[in-house]
Amino acid sequence: MSFQLPSLPYAFNALEPHIDARTMEIHHGKHHQAYVNNLNAAIAGTDAEKLTIEQICANISKYSTAVRNNGGGHYNHSLFWTIMAPNAGGNPSGKLAEAINSAFGSFDDFKTKFNQAAATRFGSGWAWLIKNAAGKLEVCSTPNQDNPLMDIAEVKGSPLLGLDVWEHAYYLHYQNRRPDYCNAFWNVVNWNEVAKRFEK
Repeated sequence: MSFQLPSLPYAFNALEPHIDARTMEIHHGKHHQAYVNNLNAAIAGTDAEKLTIEQICANISKYSTAVRNNGGGHYNHSLFWTIMAPNAGGNPSGKLAEAINSAFGSFDDFKTKFNQAAATRFGSGWAWLIKNAAGKLEVCSTPNQDNPLMDIAEVKGSPLLGLDVWEHAYYLHYQNRRPDYCNAFWNVVNWNEVAKRFEK
């Protein structure tokens, strides 16, 4: 089974003015599609063809750099599209909100910590909110297309929320103002989806 590019769950312009249509179009249709194509080429004829993307990530140390980079790119972007939505943002509620307050002190303190992880990730990478093996929430970041599911990750856990801080995710609109992009992201976070991932 080869991997496929998932459909975007909203129109390219649906996240404007926070994330512009042209960026979404290139990011989804060109960058994510390239990760899918390159991943399929890298696993062709291997046992990885029978695995889910989560299984590949969990055992990434067994695979080539091409599988690591493109498998991570496919997993990370597939998550990224779903944890954003038009007319979203605001604050989480219920059990997720309680867990955030318990782990970080307050929602504002969590946002500060997450923004810091995103803004200070050198070069390209991702900022994450994860649920660790103990069931607690943590903020971390990974380089390039690595993610916390990978057996090589410094901080491991189940990703609940991820922010792409590669320049291709924001440069057309924000240029070198990564912190402005990080702040704008909170206006499009789909907390219902993040809560579903938390409760799974």
